[in-house]
Amino acid sequence: MNPARDFHDRCGQLLDRGTNFVSVTLFDVHGSAPHNAGGKMIVTADGLHFGTVGGGRIEAKAIEMAIEMLGDHSKLAATTWVDWSLKADVGMTCGGRVKLLFERVGGAEWDIAIFGAGHVTQSLARLLDTIACRVTCIDPRPDWIERLPLSVRKIVTESPPDHVDALPPDAYVLCMTRGHATDLPVLKRIYETNRRFPYIGVIGSRAKAAVLRKELSQAAIDPSELTFYCPIGLPIGGNHPAEIAVSIAAQLLQVRDQQKSKFSSSNSTNK
Repeated sequence: MNPARDFHDRCGQLLDRGTNFVSVTLFDVHGSAPHNAGGKMIVTADGLHFGTVGGGRIEAKAIEMAIEMLGDHSKLAATTWVDWSLKADVGMTCGGRVKLLFERVGGAEWDIAIFGAGHVTQSLARLLDTIACRVTCIDPRPDWIERLPLSVRKIVTESPPDHVDALPPDAYVLCMTRGHATDLPVLKRIYETNRRFPYIGVIGSRAKAAVLRKELSQAAIDPSELTFYCPIGLPIGGNHPAEIAVSIAAQLLQVRDQQKSKFSSSNSTNK
């Protein structure tokens, strides 16, 4: 029996099946701890799949964090580590410390959902095709949808708001439909179902944003919840669809990195 070979065999099997997982390595131990450095385990969305980093409370806390990494990519980077005091952070009576390395494997790290497949979306999708993200586009027009890159997940539907519920909780959502009348139902569905996406953006002017906020408030949506971006994109470039697309992609990256940095800072202060 070769534990290292078994570990890598299990990783290969999960990759072959297309199953995302987190590899957890106990890479440093100080004082009293239930396992020596070098312990490894694999965690899937269903929980512990293989191996151990010591069992008990340490392992339970590590599994919980690994599952969180699999479920909400906006909160934790693909690779992160923790330095836990077994007494203060884990609730154990022994006075040791452990350092654990978490590595998420498989799947795109960033979900972006775009409602509308018009000119700006066509340019934006080609930009996003060059970075590590998974793009879904929802639109009732099959001719526009089919122009998008092959990597884009394409949904042709006469009722785009019906697809809000199926979006991942960490998706970045863009409303870029043919106009106000088709953007509003998507936004209304988002706020009615209390979907707290890390980014919600609507293409348009400040005047359009004011009208949307007024109509959503009239539909009994709490005004304090209406935190969407409109206009979207950084204040760069002109009004050509390709330049607008660049400004939107830049803002998406900016917000993503700010959120990761904020979470990392919060996590480090709680150690």
